[in-house]
Amino acid sequence: MKRVITLFLMACSVSLVSAQSIEDVLRYSNQNLSGTARYRALSGAFGALGGDLSAISHNPAGSAVFTTTELGASLSNFTLENNSNFFGTSTTADESLFDISQFGAVFVFNEGSGRSDWKKITLGLNYELSNNLNQDIFVAGINPNNSIDQYFLAFADGVPLSLLQLQGGESIDDLYQFLGETEGFGAQQAFLGFQSFILEPDDINDPNNTTYFSNAFYPNGVDQEYTVFNRGYDRKFTFNLGAQYKENLFLGVNLNVHDVDFRKVSIIDEIGFDFDSSSIQSIYFENDLYTFGEGFSFQVGGIARVNDDVRLGVTYQSPTWYRLNDELIQYVETTRINPADPSNPDADLLEIVDPRVVNIYEQYRIKTPSKLNGSFAYVFGKQGLISFDYIRTDYSNAELRPEGDFQGENNFIADVLRATNEYRVGGEYRINQLRLRGGYRFAEGPFEDESTIGDLEGYSLGLGYDFGGAAIDVAYEHSEQERNQQLFPVGLTDRANINGINDIVTVTFSLKL
Repeated sequence: MKRVITLFLMACSVSLVSAQSIEDVLRYSNQNLSGTARYRALSGAFGALGGDLSAISHNPAGSAVFTTTELGASLSNFTLENNSNFFGTSTTADESLFDISQFGAVFVFNEGSGRSDWKKITLGLNYELSNNLNQDIFVAGINPNNSIDQYFLAFADGVPLSLLQLQGGESIDDLYQFLGETEGFGAQQAFLGFQSFILEPDDINDPNNTTYFSNAFYPNGVDQEYTVFNRGYDRKFTFNLGAQYKENLFLGVNLNVHDVDFRKVSIIDEIGFDFDSSSIQSIYFENDLYTFGEGFSFQVGGIARVNDDVRLGVTYQSPTWYRLNDELIQYVETTRINPADPSNPDADLLEIVDPRVVNIYEQYRIKTPSKLNGSFAYVFGKQGLISFDYIRTDYSNAELRPEGDFQGENNFIADVLRATNEYRVGGEYRINQLRLRGGYRFAEGPFEDESTIGDLEGYSLGLGYDFGGAAIDVAYEHSEQERNQQLFPVGLTDRANINGINDIVTVTFSLKL
């Protein structure tokens, strides 16, 4: 990865085509299963149970089920493997890390007089790594149709040649920054393509020329490697208030603060262009996108103890309202045949376009869809339990804001995304102090075209041991989901089939006070 030596700051009011899109909406809407080992072991089927620190984040009424003050913390190992297939070539990329995935506490205040119908009040504080954004993607193969040259051509169409040519003592950095400030993202991409000799104007002598052709030719296809390094997190801090009314009704509300820190480095590396007809022999294009910001959401929920065995739960999860900031650095490198010595590959010319400019874009907002959760649990006395959760999410209601700047993208979101159903089932069996657990979940993909992102399917297993005043729990969670990922938003729009496999091991230690 090339390093930026000097940074120049710039502001730009236009939409960042390569970043502020449906991809961002889905990244922050699809929050992974997260929390304590017990919660994970039951695949998150906890909406009617409560009494667990992560169950609070699922249904805020869960805090009112606690009988004593409790605190706990969880450590997780995340392993994500992406298996890709691109025009018949299979590749694999994986990423693994340890992190503190949860910690929190619930404080129980019992009503002392015995005269009130409100039996107790609870206050909860909980932190969760609600979305681990770390993952790597590696796609490789011979693309018979397109090169990254089509990306630059798509943006160059209609841009006057005079805007792309250096004037006087003007530097690459100066003109790239000027184009971003005055003409926008698209003109910058055209500039990168022109200055790296990928693009050629139809009439080099006409400053008003607005049409271009590619210097890259690949009648037999081009050898492509597409690599993505994703690093970061979406963390959630929950402030909870719960209460028990009489013996059988538990109520709660959550206020959630989200913290986003995310970096995506995407690299396309191409070789294998036709030696006889293509002046371009290789292309390397790198985008380094950094996103940071915060969000807010709330939840309200209730749990009803119908009788000694049956529990019912309901939760409303509001949209999450994010305020995000994007910063982008770009770099292009090509090799081209030397016109003075065209038959000698060793004489090829190296062209580097490294603006050393950080594009700082205006803050934008994302509203994720709300969720409605209904839950049922059956408790077999002290022997165990079985629980079921149903979650409804309408992804077509997600939005990028300000709406006036993203009307086209929001219309696209409304057209291609849909309402989905998610089902979770979990169970626990008790043998004295030992707990045996398992779960299963199934979540429909958010696209109307189910081949874009497929259904998610996962299962979980777990063990726990209750020492009386303390407990230790361990869980293993496995999930898989297929998707057809488009490499670039325009031009190089070919898709790679990616099967994502997620394995998580979590250990939780909890203490009752």
